[in-house]
Amino acid sequence: MTAGYFHAAGEAPEGAGLFLPPLYEVIWSTIFFLIFFFIVWKYVLPAVKKALDERTEGIEKKLEKAESDRAEAQALLERYREQLADAREEAARIRAEAQSERQSIVAEARAEAQEAAAAISERTEAQLAAEAEQIRATLSRDVGRIAVELAEKIVGETLDADRTSATVDRFIAELESAADDVRASAGVGGDPTAEESR
Repeated sequence: MTAGYFHAAGEAPEGAGLFLPPLYEVIWSTIFFLIFFFIVWKYVLPAVKKALDERTEGIEKKLEKAESDRAEAQALLERYREQLADAREEAARIRAEAQSERQSIVAEARAEAQEAAAAISERTEAQLAAEAEQIRATLSRDVGRIAVELAEKIVGETLDADRTSATVDRFIAELESAADDVRASAGVGGDPTAEESR
């Protein structure tokens, strides 16, 4: 006999019946469990599954966004590195051009200075030569006149102009040759042909 029967009969359960629930409780518990299982299976599990799917989808989207951001950051970093390398190359090129321009400017300035110095030297030499020629002509004229006057006083008569001019020219040439010899012996310089002819 079951424990439910004993309860229904009003008899007190004995032995193993003490641990067994009444039959009507087992039946009602089974019915309530099946109803609860149906409600959970029909309504709760789909809602939980939907929430889990949405959460999974959100996490996947966040991971994709993070991956996209990481790829974009990597691309920006690469572009920055390329721009930095380009800037360094440009700076090196500008430095090289500036160095080249500086050298060409220095060379041009040096060439211009040398040309100016050469022009000044040529003008100075031409001026000195002209002045020397003028002094030589003046000296020639004055020395010739003085020599003629002295010769006329010594001789007591007027000398022939052609012979006088030739004598004066020879005398001035001898004076110039002597002056060149003196300069050459002093180490100042002079006509090297005069030294060779001595």
